[in-house]
Amino acid sequence: MANGQALVLGGGGVAGISWITGLLAGLADAGQDVTGADVVIGTSAGANVAAQIGSGLSLAELFAHQVDPALQSRELMAEVDWEKFAADIEPYTSGASTLAEQMIGLGRFALEADTVPEPERIAVIESRLPSRDWPVRPTKLTAVDCVSGELTVFDAASGISLVEAVAASSAVPGIWPPVTIEGRRYMDGGVRSADNADLAEGFARVVVISPLGLDSPLPTFMPLREVLAGLKDGGAAVTLVSPDEASVAAIGTNALDPGTRVPAATAGRAQGRKGLPPDF
Repeated sequence: MANGQALVLGGGGVAGISWITGLLAGLADAGQDVTGADVVIGTSAGANVAAQIGSGLSLAELFAHQVDPALQSRELMAEVDWEKFAADIEPYTSGASTLAEQMIGLGRFALEADTVPEPERIAVIESRLPSRDWPVRPTKLTAVDCVSGELTVFDAASGISLVEAVAASSAVPGIWPPVTIEGRRYMDGGVRSADNADLAEGFARVVVISPLGLDSPLPTFMPLREVLAGLKDGGAAVTLVSPDEASVAAIGTNALDPGTRVPAATAGRAQGRKGLPPDF
């Protein structure tokens, strides 16, 4: 068992970015800043926050970027209904008996979808990041190769830009375009798992901040409950934080709506100020 702590930040749209940011700021307010972990593992919304907390800005400053209209990033409006999303991908994933088969099917769906142009989406991601430099703290951002279906974990040693890595991790199939990196096309790491908490294996303490929580509406071969149980069986102390009732209401039914940023961040901060829950 390795020593040290891993911080896992999961997916959950624009609202998820705001809620995680607020939650981290609230935990710091309560004297429980978890951002000093030995590694930060980010997926989708969590990849954005992982890049942001490694940018040099304080949590208070990052919170302000969520709630102050003058500081907010330029976002594209989109709608996501997770039940409809599950129905849309069903023809591409029906019959999949393994995670790999499911990922390849989702990759076809992502590549065939009609979305905004890739450069337009990249510009949005760039506007979210206070720094284009990879964080000094080890930071791992997840994406999935659309053709092979394989998980790719980008970090500072990958030789690609932070913007590309965050954009790839955030490329929700059917909503945002896959991201082209060195001739390959990548989609959201959340299609494999909303949190990819299994990548924290080997750490003595794991804090998972999951906007979608234990009951993710997305079909997965890697239910978070089972992954966290596996980490515990491996000897890790595991803490899971997911939205409380007020945060769920603030996030609402469309996590991709930029209008959720202020309420989600505010609710997240209030939740964080209550401190970390007991271990999973």
